Amino acid sequence: MNKLTLAKIAAALTLVAGLAACAPEVGSEAWCKKMEDKPKGDWTANEASDYAKHCVFR
Repeated sequence: MNKLTLAKIAAALTLVAGLAACAPEVGSEAWCKKMEDKPKGDWTANEASDYAKHCVFR
């Protein structure tokens, strides 16, 4: 790999890590609110399960 390719990969990984750090923790009040605002049809099976476990059946 050349240096430009490695720089692009490093930049992409930095961006992904930065975006992941901004997401609220699953089960937190902020996460529950975010899920309430998200259309139910866009939820994944894991999100629906986590929502039920952490936001409905506290």
